[in-house]
Amino acid sequence: MAKLYFYYSAMNAGKSTSLLQSAYNYKERGMTPLILSAAIDNRYSVGKVTSRIGLEAEAHLFHKNDDLFKILSEQNLKEPIDCVLIDESQFLSREQVMQLAKAVDSFDVPVLCYGIRTDFRGELFPGSQHLLAWADNLIELKTICHCGSKATMVVRIDENGNVIEDGDQVVIGGNDRYQSMCRKHFAEHIWKS
Repeated sequence: MAKLYFYYSAMNAGKSTSLLQSAYNYKERGMTPLILSAAIDNRYSVGKVTSRIGLEAEAHLFHKNDDLFKILSEQNLKEPIDCVLIDESQFLSREQVMQLAKAVDSFDVPVLCYGIRTDFRGELFPGSQHLLAWADNLIELKTICHCGSKATMVVRIDENGNVIEDGDQVVIGGNDRYQSMCRKHFAEHIWKS
């Protein structure tokens, strides 16, 4: 029986690398994985999932209002899908998480979602919130804080390395805009009072 998986972490834990490794494993066995990535994330090449260590693969882009069940249904008619891999799944909507769960149950195809759990304020992203609630399996990928402890939080920084405490939930960026930290160091920057 197929399942809905949520692989979550702070930034720089290797989520995209893990996704690309999973896709490679399916292809190596003659199977067809379908890779989707959020259209909003345009840090690297558009239409690709790219890891910090240089791996990349073509991806179909999804937008915030796309019906993912319909997209997967149509793709499955063209060529049967053996696995669906979703990068930047924190940008999924509640409805899209429901659509992915429906696809798992309807097509008996595993869906592996990779994303960040919380934003720079320590609040859940909508996609992450609903994946945490509805996924069959939750897998934490780990990275470390500058102190060596496990990083579970992310802070946003400006061009001078100063921590930003307010702003839009979504600002696309990498190491130039965000740092992963343990809760203790996150709290020192964000929960000053």
